[in-house]
Order: sequence, then C-alpha cells, then structure tokens
Amino acid sequence: MSLFGRKISFGQIDPLGDGLGEEIAEEQLESDAITLEEGLDEGQLSEYWKSVETDLRKDKEWTLSED
Repeated sequence: MSLFGRKISFGQIDPLGDGLGEEIAEEQLESDAITLEEGLDEGQLSEYWKSVETDLRKDKEWTLSED
C-alpha cells in the first residue's frame, strides 16, 4: 500500500468567481463608464507624449533610455 498511488489534480480557478464579474458588468453599464471605443486622435496623443518626454529631458533627476 502506497500513500502516493493516487493522482491529485486541482480544478480551474475562476478569477471572477467571487462576484467580481458581476461588479465589473454593473460598472460597465454606468453612464460615466470608461470605454476604449471613443475616437482616438493619434496626433494629439503623440504630441502629448512628446511634451512629456521634453519635460523629462529637462529634469536632471530623470534619465531616459534610448530604445
């Protein structure tokens, strides 16, 4: 008789099984919910990040890596 004669397996864990899925669904139905479907102005976004990079280059405490 061996103690290790049986295989043990675990069932899949549902990460939303604690009610989080329902909370997310409710929040998505709110009138002020954030969606990624709104129009994206790539030029405006690019200009914003360029200004952030410019500000960082002026700050001596920050270093930017050139990728």
